[in-house]
Amino acid sequence: MQDKKLPNPNEIHPIPDYAKEIYIKPTIKNPNIIVGDFSYIADSDFESHVTNFYTWSRDKLIIGKFCQIARGVEFVMNDANHQMNCVTTFPFYTLEGWNMEKPAESDMHFKGNTEIGNDVWIGQNAVILPGVKIGDGAIVGANSVVGSDVAPYTVVVGNPARTIRKRFDDELIGLLLKFKWWDKPIEEINNLISILTSGDLEKVRVELKARE
Repeated sequence: MQDKKLPNPNEIHPIPDYAKEIYIKPTIKNPNIIVGDFSYIADSDFESHVTNFYTWSRDKLIIGKFCQIARGVEFVMNDANHQMNCVTTFPFYTLEGWNMEKPAESDMHFKGNTEIGNDVWIGQNAVILPGVKIGDGAIVGANSVVGSDVAPYTVVVGNPARTIRKRFDDELIGLLLKFKWWDKPIEEINNLISILTSGDLEKVRVELKARE
């Protein structure tokens, strides 16, 4: 805590006099983008990183709390997909002057909502493709292209992104998913910081078990 001031999830600029990092939630205008408290991006405009998202789009982008999104990250939504069950993939229906009605929804490849869990770190210039689900505590490496779901507390890298390891063993992952520190009140999280930032994982394990 700095200057005895509590963190404010509705403050756009969490770093004084620095415009290139923002809490995302208070800047959102699109009702189909839902972002939890304290998730930030290293930029001044989050919605410019969400592409192929039109007024008629039927999917949603859902991001949890305390996510860390680096500069250059792009969330590609379902309307980037073109009709693939016919001769051409050219989207005549979206462009003025062409004699084509909008295809039936069943003809369009739709993967559902894109969902990012809590405390997810997405590295610089990563691309998240439509309908991907990324679990709590996961890490996406820089320049990765994520087209498949990512399990909680898993590290993925590459194009296409592949799992390189779990961050912790299954027991500790289970404890963290049950504990859900991101849902605690601000004052309690402040008191938990010494645990949340400890590299002594056995100490963390003991502390979490004691709080079950």
